[in-house]
Amino acid sequence: MAGALRESFLEMLAAERGAALNTLAAYRTDLEDFAAFCARLGLAPEAVGPEPLSDYLRSLADLGLKPRTAARRLSALRQFYRFLAREGIRPDDPTELLDGPRPTPPLPKPLAEDEVRALLAGAAALPKGRGPLAVAAIELLYGAGLRATELVTLPASALRADQPMITLRGKGGRERLVPISSRAREAAAEARAGEEEAPPGDRRRRWLFPSRGASGHMTRQGLGLLLKEAAMKAGLAPDRVSPHVLRHSFASHLLARGADLRSLQILLGHADIATTQIYTKVMEERLRALVEAHHPLAES
Repeated sequence: MAGALRESFLEMLAAERGAALNTLAAYRTDLEDFAAFCARLGLAPEAVGPEPLSDYLRSLADLGLKPRTAARRLSALRQFYRFLAREGIRPDDPTELLDGPRPTPPLPKPLAEDEVRALLAGAAALPKGRGPLAVAAIELLYGAGLRATELVTLPASALRADQPMITLRGKGGRERLVPISSRAREAAAEARAGEEEAPPGDRRRRWLFPSRGASGHMTRQGLGLLLKEAAMKAGLAPDRVSPHVLRHSFASHLLARGADLRSLQILLGHADIATTQIYTKVMEERLRALVEAHHPLAES
């Protein structure tokens, strides 16, 4: 990248936008890194098209840079090429059609095991009708790692005493077998028994969690509201409890107690093990504790 153009751009940032020294230093480093990439390809950075820019972004991913860092570098390049186009140095902005790397959304904080037990107690204390329903929902979300949609669309015939496993159809239509505990089956049976019997032919008869709505089954919104009622009854902050938090707690607690990532991938229905690897932090903490507790050279 022509040093004069780079310096002109940085001077513009300082003069017109009041960019801080740290920002200018970061942008200089980012632009120099891209210039080095172009030099290896024999290209002039100020004249490249979208393809070398895409190759550069892919190279950052291959190097293992965090999406946030790659996004910052793309931001520096976007502003640089807009500057060049505005100054008439080139006729277009090659970054316009580029998709930036998307940072992985942070995982929700899992509930502690004691908090899950408190949540179940809070659910059981809800008014008649709501209580058994809430207990059954929590037992299935936390006990089997179900997604919200998978739970509310469970057929009434899904849970049977003679079948410890059920078949779920998850994202992308992928099917998986999930073990259901006896207490989850019992909770679902109790919730079902407490429901008002729908007349023959009513669509509500088809679902384990029926509703008077158009679909005949509980909505995801209704499920979320039910969990928040249980959370308030348990003395937990309602915004800490959701179907996704319970599914995340299911995964985190299994790993903390010795489950492996491959088994967890199957249970959660992830198509790619890379998706399950977001839980490696839990494994790292468990392995570190294992070494500290049992290695002969660990500090006592």
